Amino acid sequence: MLERPKAIPDAPGSYQFKDSDGRVIYVGKARSLRSRLSNYFQDPRSLNPRTAQMLERAASVEWIVVSSDVEAIMLEYNLIKTHRPRFNIRLVDDKSYPYLAVTVGDDWPRATVMRGARRKDTRYFGPYAHAYAIRETLDLLLRSFPIRTCSDAKMHRHELLGRPCLLYHIERCSGPCVGNVTHEDYDRLVDELMSFLDGDTKPVVKRLEDEMRAAAAGLEFERAARLRDRLHSVGLAVERQQMVTDAPEDLDALAISDDDLVAAVQVLHVRKGRVVGRHGFVIEKVEPLTTPQLIARVVEQHYGDSPLGVPREILLPEMPEDAADYEEWLETLRQGRVHLRVPQRGRKRELLETARQNAAEQLNRHRLKRSSDLTSRAVALEELQQVLGLAEAPLRIECYDMSHLQGTDYVGSMVVFEDGLPKRGDYRRFKVSAVQGNDDYGAMHEVLTRRLRHIAERDGERAGGGGDLPGGGRDLPGEGEPPVEEIGRRKRRPSRFAYPPQLLLLDGGKGQLSVGVRVVEELGLSGKIAVAALAKQLEEVFVPGSPDPVVIPRDSEAIYLLQQARDEAHRFAITFHRQLRGRRMTRSVLDGIPGLGPTRRKRLVDELGGVRAVQAASLGTLRSLSWLPDQVADTLYEHVHGSRRGRAGPAGPVERTG
Repeated sequence: MLERPKAIPDAPGSYQFKDSDGRVIYVGKARSLRSRLSNYFQDPRSLNPRTAQMLERAASVEWIVVSSDVEAIMLEYNLIKTHRPRFNIRLVDDKSYPYLAVTVGDDWPRATVMRGARRKDTRYFGPYAHAYAIRETLDLLLRSFPIRTCSDAKMHRHELLGRPCLLYHIERCSGPCVGNVTHEDYDRLVDELMSFLDGDTKPVVKRLEDEMRAAAAGLEFERAARLRDRLHSVGLAVERQQMVTDAPEDLDALAISDDDLVAAVQVLHVRKGRVVGRHGFVIEKVEPLTTPQLIARVVEQHYGDSPLGVPREILLPEMPEDAADYEEWLETLRQGRVHLRVPQRGRKRELLETARQNAAEQLNRHRLKRSSDLTSRAVALEELQQVLGLAEAPLRIECYDMSHLQGTDYVGSMVVFEDGLPKRGDYRRFKVSAVQGNDDYGAMHEVLTRRLRHIAERDGERAGGGGDLPGGGRDLPGEGEPPVEEIGRRKRRPSRFAYPPQLLLLDGGKGQLSVGVRVVEELGLSGKIAVAALAKQLEEVFVPGSPDPVVIPRDSEAIYLLQQARDEAHRFAITFHRQLRGRRMTRSVLDGIPGLGPTRRKRLVDELGGVRAVQAASLGTLRSLSWLPDQVADTLYEHVHGSRRGRAGPAGPVERTG
């Protein structure tokens, strides 16, 4: 048990929790070490579960006092980079992005494509999404800035041979290996190339245009033609750099899309008003952070070692925690002013929204990659079998969720995952009929009873009965389900619907788990079907017989699979609920009006832009519709406004899921 230190200084600094082997498992910073560390030494039940888990493994805590808050940020960054603590968030590139790099530290600098860690005496441009894109851009630029791209070994070999390589003969290199260019001219080419890649394209274009006109005026038509071709190549390269700001500014747009387990980050790099690259990475959220704290962590870890350095302005979705301290720290890295901003409108807001959309797509790709990978799915199923104590791997998982609007339009959803992948043909939707009011437990009991009754019937166990069960409602097919033959009522598919799952996963906590266990016992299926519940807020997994949640590592494949099933059940339930609510609202407002049949009703809704627009339309607007008789318009207006006056108020209840 970690004991509270007797004397903690009231000063800024960084603190480190260590385990029994002396390994650093968490690093933090604070303006007041005494105030911050005191928060850890309280009743563990009041702490965030992730914090409590870290404290269980901690054997000691140490701290380093510094003189300012900015130094605390710098120290925290360096300690996290050195020790890579288990309970700090980690930035993981979704891929190794290629950069266009210029080795300015070489005697004869060269342009090349580089990946991986940043090197000294090298200028980086990008990153680019694909290596072929950067090579095409480089090929275009070498026609105007013919600097070498060969390795040092190849250049030395041609120096010994006394003749240049093929690139010199096709005018893609100025031939420094054989002395065909002076150091002064070569350095000018390198500087112009880097200025161009920085987004400063106008001086280069103007120089080439002036040289071309001068060559043509001097009757040097061959040289003028070569300059014309170089100018065309530069123009193509400029077109690839989209202008996104009104002025030639240097800035980054950093956006985040996250869920309970991971966060995807996208950084768009803008130099001289043009997008010159983007950088994306995924964060494993292993420590409890608010959005401002998460943004602060991302800024700290990204710009602490950014190949493109720190720009003058950084656009963010929210201001980070201790924003002034981070601005001061970034200014020490840049050696100049740095502004953190949350744009509210204009092109910068649009740029930040573009970054957010890229982050959301990256998060989806990350989820799909994990779910579609065969090895990941196998690992997830094995982990679930172990941590949940199942007799076999849960090859078929059924997940349930409820959705309603303050007790109205109660629906339930069942989604199916087989071999770790969604099986949409087996999805089911339930209209809850026996529950009155806001009763999530009763709704879950009805849905599970109607579902598991098929398995009990197949096994010859009639516990709960067919007609006496609270399951008289219809079980509707899921997405992609073929139509069902109807003879009086909808027929069920016992051959597929009666297939038993190895795991019932319920969206909720201990209460929903108790409902699931009770239904399984009532139908005589105890020992045949395992039940578990996944709580929304803290991603805690509960199983029967244990008051505490099961410990599943936050970065495990098992928790990803459970979360994916839960999110899919939530989406499926709320989609069905909104469909029912929309139909009910349409019927309650526009149905039953004399003269307003289905065709006129549909045309009215389409032309005015929805049911709410029809409700808000004036009598003059309705009468102005040439195809709608005035008598019908008058009746409609009186009906709609009479029904609206009968309502309690304009604000409707809030939709929720259970």
